Amino acid sequence: METLRVELGSRSYPILIGEGLLGERALFEQHVRARDTLVVSDTVVEPLYLEALQASLEPRRVVATILPEGESHKTLANVARILDVLVANRFGRDCAVVALGGGVVGDMAGFAAATYQRGVDFVQLPTTLLAQVDSSVGGKTGVNHPGGKNLIGAFHQPVAVVADTRTLATLPARELRAGLAEVIKYGLICDAEFFQWLEAHIEELLAGDAAALARVIRRSCEIKAEIVGRDERERGDRALLNLGHTFGHALESATGYKEWLHGEAVGAGLVMAAGMSRESGYLTAEDQGRVARLVARAGLPTRVANVKPDAALEHMRIDKKVQAGRIRLVLLRGIGSAFVTADYDEPSLHRTLAAHLR
Repeated sequence: METLRVELGSRSYPILIGEGLLGERALFEQHVRARDTLVVSDTVVEPLYLEALQASLEPRRVVATILPEGESHKTLANVARILDVLVANRFGRDCAVVALGGGVVGDMAGFAAATYQRGVDFVQLPTTLLAQVDSSVGGKTGVNHPGGKNLIGAFHQPVAVVADTRTLATLPARELRAGLAEVIKYGLICDAEFFQWLEAHIEELLAGDAAALARVIRRSCEIKAEIVGRDERERGDRALLNLGHTFGHALESATGYKEWLHGEAVGAGLVMAAGMSRESGYLTAEDQGRVARLVARAGLPTRVANVKPDAALEHMRIDKKVQAGRIRLVLLRGIGSAFVTADYDEPSLHRTLAAHLR
């Protein structure tokens, strides 16, 4: 087991990475203080891992609530279901909400934990690659709205993140590919050497090689923990973690959160961000091509056939990075060098959308 830390003063917490961690009762004794725990999972993950987790949480009182799977179910209504279970079982402020699943489960369980009795302990047990490298770390919680992605939520840091890499063995190939989009993002924003390593080892990752996956989980979490430690509430550098997301969130919103996995939309968004960076004169044609090729080799979309440019732009205008009515974008000066800007030419943005959307 490897241990990293997100350093946030009194809200600091460990990220534990290793095989078979869901079965380690001693680990939960150490990191979960609560005696009453609500496990939130979904219909796909529950039959695979809930029983093992319940055994590891003994002798605590464990109640489980199982939600429907998928981004389209990341709603206030399903958060209300979690809150109803907490109330019905008379859980106090000393309870813990435990998220067992991917990013959708983690976001909803975390939002419920942030709001129940004004905040209770929250534990992340991510079971997808995307959640292990990204969404389980950093304390962003919330739900979607028909008008935009993740518009309703709160910052609420977990008390621990336990990434059991053995769960990736049951991950569908499409979900594995989706997680690689966030991994590629980390190389692009600040680690050119890591991006180059991904170019050389992408086939091993797609094949589910355990050592390769462990390496990218560790490096991704290192990068995110460092950035979150500097900027917990996204007032500065943390916005860099949204590379590809302003475009990608617009794709998800425009299609009602039903056609794209989050990582697929981010993959297309990375290609669009590279295209916009090239249009704006920041990125060379060679580096733009490297981004597009690696995203394609990861099995992720680089072109979008079901969203019109005007529709995407309307959804981008409600992105959380908009300030004074101006869409701020995360762009690239090179591989490993991202920055946030609102200083770009509007026609360049329109050309980028037209080149990538149909």
